[in-house]
Amino acid sequence: MTAEKKSRLIKGLITGIIFGFLLQRGGATRYNVIIGQLMLQDFTVVKIIVTAIITGMIGIYFLLDRGLVELSPKNHSLKQVIPGGLIFGVGFALLGYCPGTIAGAAGQGSLDALIPGLIGITLGSGLYARFHENFGDLLARGSFEKPTLPERWNINHWKIIFPLAGILLALLLLLEFRGL
Repeated sequence: MTAEKKSRLIKGLITGIIFGFLLQRGGATRYNVIIGQLMLQDFTVVKIIVTAIITGMIGIYFLLDRGLVELSPKNHSLKQVIPGGLIFGVGFALLGYCPGTIAGAAGQGSLDALIPGLIGITLGSGLYARFHENFGDLLARGSFEKPTLPERWNINHWKIIFPLAGILLALLLLLEFRGL
């Protein structure tokens, strides 16, 4: 393994640990918080996700403009997004965790995440790896040629990022002031 690959793996591990720590501190690894979100009673998870979207969206394009990262978004199609979203949603609703929160909850010792959650992630990943190539051509049909809105609309990415970040920030403030 090259030094660059080792460095990337170490950076990924450190980033994952920080991400898991922040998920745990934010309460997103607690089953009751996740179920509260699914029942539209506790919006902690939405607040965490929206904050991450704003931070990531601004951060990645800031780094991109300075030549510090490269983006290569993959083309996608509704034939990929809809089944993937349904599988994710069913698993989320049945177990009460998403893949990130399962790892965090298992790390803090929650057996309900550790046993069925990690088994589900492992089984699902294995099935995907095994059968993905068989359905690749079928799922890729009708894919969008330009995967990002700035590319599709041929405009500077900041013309989408700033208004979208403003809308998301307004949503965060609304949730916070309503005590949700």
